[in-house]
Amino acid sequence: MPGKEWWRPENFARKRAGLESRARIMAALRAQFAAWGFTEVETPCLQVSPGLEPHIMALAVELGEPLAGGRHPLYLHTSPEFSMKKLLAAGMERIYQIAHVWRDGERSATHHPEFTMLEWYRAGEDYQRLMEDCARLLAAAARAAGVTELRRGDRRCDPFAPPARLTLQQAFQHYCGIDLLATAPDPLAPDRDALAAEAERIGLYVSPNDSWEDVFFRIMMDRIEPFLGDGVPLILCEYPLSMAALSRPCPQDGRVAERFELYACGVELANAFGELTDAAEQERRFTADMDLKERLYGLRYPLDQDFLAALRAGLPPCSGIALGVDRLVMLAVGAEALEAVLWAPVAGGEG
Repeated sequence: MPGKEWWRPENFARKRAGLESRARIMAALRAQFAAWGFTEVETPCLQVSPGLEPHIMALAVELGEPLAGGRHPLYLHTSPEFSMKKLLAAGMERIYQIAHVWRDGERSATHHPEFTMLEWYRAGEDYQRLMEDCARLLAAAARAAGVTELRRGDRRCDPFAPPARLTLQQAFQHYCGIDLLATAPDPLAPDRDALAAEAERIGLYVSPNDSWEDVFFRIMMDRIEPFLGDGVPLILCEYPLSMAALSRPCPQDGRVAERFELYACGVELANAFGELTDAAEQERRFTADMDLKERLYGLRYPLDQDFLAALRAGLPPCSGIALGVDRLVMLAVGAEALEAVLWAPVAGGEG
């Protein structure tokens, strides 16, 4: 169909200005990391383990080995996280990567099967420092694009303003009147029925098969996330421990983890951790996540034993974050969808 031929000059012209802004933003991001003394690294996209989030699907491939013989199953990574942490274990201290990553079954105005992720790590520094990084990178991107605000529809966000901060507990209380932590008296086994009752009280449907996490995300997406990052960027922090992923517990409150997400104009831009360095605990979480994926979707991915070995050998205290570059560019140029700021879409999109 002609409308999908993005390469035709008349179609490409509609997005060219945004793409030129994208190129300037990419250069500005690299310049900022150079000024901070970071090393840009490049790690393989093909991995034994693609990333182990229960609800993120990876793309599987087979690699033919001409010398070893046979074909070996691998995956396109959903994040360069495992390889980058191995570099930290090897002695690197400040590293960043602008990587292409893949996620199966994702295509919408704010999702794409292949997208660009900016990921960076600071050894010996906590995740509070990453919050400062985010503020500076938003400002750098806006300056590079020649704009004074991030935009999506009628939403506006000042990229030069210090980000506001809100804990998950505060967000649920403010927007829904829900005491989130009260529904998780056991931080690792939250009370599904308690949160379901709160969701129904505020008028949300809850299926009998919904888990605590299902209900959590329904409340987040319907009643909280659409309002985050209006006016100024927002850092949403201190996730319940059951949603810690690869982050460590907060030393001041063991019910929550050192995890935050960055929002602007109702769009999630970044996900950050004070990184977990306990190999045994990380393996326990990975196994639990794969058990959940198998129950829900009938599949599981292998654990990266080399990554666990790197943790056991000694991952230094560190913090790390992944930022969606395409989403940042989309907001900087005021586009409505990611495909407007991609040089070329994955086949099947509208272009």
